[in-house]
Amino acid sequence: MSSNQVPARVGVVGGGRMGAGIAQVFAERGATVTIAETVDQQAAYQRVDTGLRRAAERGKLDGQQADAVLARVSTVGAPDKLPADLDLVVEAVPENTALKLDVFTQLAKTLDADTIIASNTSSLSITELGAALPDPTRFVGMHFFNPVPVSELVEIVRAPQTATATVDAVVGWAQALRKTAIVVNDSPGFATSRLGVHLGLEAIRMLEEGVADAESIDRAMELGYRHPMGPLRSTDLVGLDVRLAVAEHLTATLGPRFEPPQLLRDKVARGELGRKSGRGFYDWKG
Repeated sequence: MSSNQVPARVGVVGGGRMGAGIAQVFAERGATVTIAETVDQQAAYQRVDTGLRRAAERGKLDGQQADAVLARVSTVGAPDKLPADLDLVVEAVPENTALKLDVFTQLAKTLDADTIIASNTSSLSITELGAALPDPTRFVGMHFFNPVPVSELVEIVRAPQTATATVDAVVGWAQALRKTAIVVNDSPGFATSRLGVHLGLEAIRMLEEGVADAESIDRAMELGYRHPMGPLRSTDLVGLDVRLAVAEHLTATLGPRFEPPQLLRDKVARGELGRKSGRGFYDWKG
């Protein structure tokens, strides 16, 4: 696959913020995209619509009309309703191993044998997830970042069984999306989540201990270390529930240095999940 072409036919499983963003960027580059969304197909479609109109307002659609791009996007109600002849399917459901394995079991019964399947997981084992598929050589991690349309990075995660041809194809597709691809070996948290979560958890501990307020902690990293966004605001965008789930997974696999602070657990218990709920470490309702 040439690095300047996206796959012609793409499936995305999960139509939340991440899944809709993934669908949007592939459709923008010319792919026909089918989203499998079990809860609310209309909401998934609307997220793509909203994202495309925002991109059009910023002049990011290369002269295309949002409606013309949206015409390449459709939805179905479950993974086993996806077309069989897709070139690539990206799974983007919540960070739950059992849920993801169920998705892959359905895909294995649905898709043609030569379809490449990728997981957008930010921390779970690609080796373990790929075991649910009859041909794990065609399975790979394809970790996008939020918000997908403007993020520059895709982290490609290679398990021991992933074929070199699969990695090469997915790297080329990421480049065709005008993103930079890095390739890492399968390990807990990969490269990005492992480092990003570690920084975010320490920032939460500092807030919990009264070292400084959230804005000061973030500004320290933005101005002192040239981070484009501080770790607490970044946690709000990722979702506190997502960060908690990743931290718990890393604690189980790498040890107590990733133990989630009580403040993070308390906020998640109160439903303060970040931007998606209107409140996290910042107020997003204004």
